[in-house]
Amino acid sequence: MGSDVATLRSALQAIAPGTALREGLERIQRSHTGALIVLGHTPEVTDICSGGFELDVEFSASRLRELCKMDGAVVLDTDNWRIRRANVQLLPDPSIPTDESGMRHRTAQRTARQTGLPVLSLSASMRLISIYVGELHHTVEEPEALLSRANLAVDTLDRYSQRLDEVLQTLTVLEMRDSATIRDVATVMQRMEMIRRITSEINGYLEELGSDGRLLALQVDDLVRGSASERALVLRDYIRDPTAIAAAESHLSELGGDRLVDLSAIANVLGLGVFDVADLDRVVQPRGIRALSLVPRLPWNVIKLIAENWSTLSELREASVEDLQQVEGIGPYRAKLIQENLERQHAMASSGSMVGW
Repeated sequence: MGSDVATLRSALQAIAPGTALREGLERIQRSHTGALIVLGHTPEVTDICSGGFELDVEFSASRLRELCKMDGAVVLDTDNWRIRRANVQLLPDPSIPTDESGMRHRTAQRTARQTGLPVLSLSASMRLISIYVGELHHTVEEPEALLSRANLAVDTLDRYSQRLDEVLQTLTVLEMRDSATIRDVATVMQRMEMIRRITSEINGYLEELGSDGRLLALQVDDLVRGSASERALVLRDYIRDPTAIAAAESHLSELGGDRLVDLSAIANVLGLGVFDVADLDRVVQPRGIRALSLVPRLPWNVIKLIAENWSTLSELREASVEDLQQVEGIGPYRAKLIQENLERQHAMASSGSMVGW
């Protein structure tokens, strides 16, 4: 199923507005004729082709439209973007199950399931573009409808991003005061996961919108810039075993909607040991990786070495310049810079000021 999803996404990108293939499909729709198009020329496709014409010409929107005036299917070589067959009858295995009723759609679904390639079916009467990939069936929406849904999703992303900024700043201040709780950490991760899911949904719209979604893509990029690195830093701060981070991210993405609102479930994914609601208010110490990331020009390999020598942020703040110099790659200047930066972060948090990211 995973490969089918990837193939479907590639097909959606190939027929997005602004592409030559989409122009050809729109010309077919305007002429009120249907079409059956196979996106791929493989031996499996050749085996189920009967009759028609064998071609080897460069693909163009006008050629596709003219060839689709005939009743048969068109086979495209999408690796080289050439038209390889036209007006062919597709004869997929009739024993392959199909839940479609129209002959063109039934053939498209069976061909897709037999070959594993994307197959497009254009309805002459309903002016719809359907894509079949394996067991998947996707109906292509009009750009106007997609833009409307994408804009609503971006508005939601904007609100969640603002809320994430608030809870992340709160967590930062509480960490500096040694009073961050599991609830605070789980709330930040909950918001981060929600933003990741909304962004994934929007990216799906953008793939279908093609050139029509360029302005939205810039807006989304501005909203989520840096969010992936912040997410990684929070995970590394509270998951003690670095080898468990990938598994935690995977488990977070697999949480259902009903579980994502449960802070205890999120905390347990992070390995914070919540067995009762009261455990959410237990104080937890970060490793200090996020705080170290604020130190100017401090390489990531040095940050990892420091985190291996001091297990919590509070212990790290107590380290002297001489102690820091014992870490490989830290000289007197860098040790003093780290100490002063951590002291400044702590002073800002103690005074109620926000620590800037």
